Amino acid sequence: MHSAETKTLQVPGARLHYEISGSGPLLLMIPGAPTDAGALAGLTALLSDRYTVVSYDQRGLSRSTLDGPPEDQDVAAFGQDAHHLLTALGGEPAYVLGTSGGALTGLDLAARHPEQVRALIAHEPPIPELLPDATHWRTRFQEVHDTYRSQGAGAAMQKFIATIEGDHGAPPAMPDPAQMPPEALEMMGRIQGNLDYFFAHVLLPVLRFTPDLAALRSGPAPIAVGVGAASPEGVPLLAARALAEHLDIKAIEFPGDHQGLAIDAITSAEIIHDTFAGLAAPGQPSSHPTRPA
Repeated sequence: MHSAETKTLQVPGARLHYEISGSGPLLLMIPGAPTDAGALAGLTALLSDRYTVVSYDQRGLSRSTLDGPPEDQDVAAFGQDAHHLLTALGGEPAYVLGTSGGALTGLDLAARHPEQVRALIAHEPPIPELLPDATHWRTRFQEVHDTYRSQGAGAAMQKFIATIEGDHGAPPAMPDPAQMPPEALEMMGRIQGNLDYFFAHVLLPVLRFTPDLAALRSGPAPIAVGVGAASPEGVPLLAARALAEHLDIKAIEFPGDHQGLAIDAITSAEIIHDTFAGLAAPGQPSSHPTRPA
């Protein structure tokens, strides 16, 4: 296992916290809000013997601080941060893995700066604007935002989980803090501290993102879309299927649900590696063939 080196990068309006470890081709991993790089620590440990793995906290979250007061942040701002980070790392085209909201950042990066993306895996990108009932989802997420304003982050999180899962998923099981390692406890504390910023300034702008499908279809960067085998019929799963259809590809199945990359990092790491190998060398067989989800 390679120990991670922690660094910071000044970008317009923020200072990004990022972690780099391993050796080999560059792999940028982007978590979704309100989580941070810690959510991908398991994957980092498993992939750093094959890649130079870089993960980071998106602006305004956890250790990536804003230069000024909190303000609304959209996917374009997050995508530019990824662009600046890759530029600072030397400009080498990178493999990119984005999960949840981080997948939206990856899609924006691939559309605007395709020369920086060797290949992209977008795992369960929540894009309600791609769904036929987009107006319904706009209303539902506005209700989450309004719940935050009137009742606070705790009530908003409960409503957000029910909404993002389309009312079909069971509430996530909360881990026993007594059984969690110190690093996980620290991350949970950071996530808790991110909730006000997430609900006030990130939720609505990010969930109104529409990817540049024409640029993604015509661009040089190959793209894979991942779905969780156990994900409920909510926005992340439905949007991932819709995106795969728009890109005329078959979704790749990962273990578990929306959190599957963290919960089953061992299996996920092998699927990620095999997928990137297949994307970099089209036509080569993979031990995890794509299949409709």
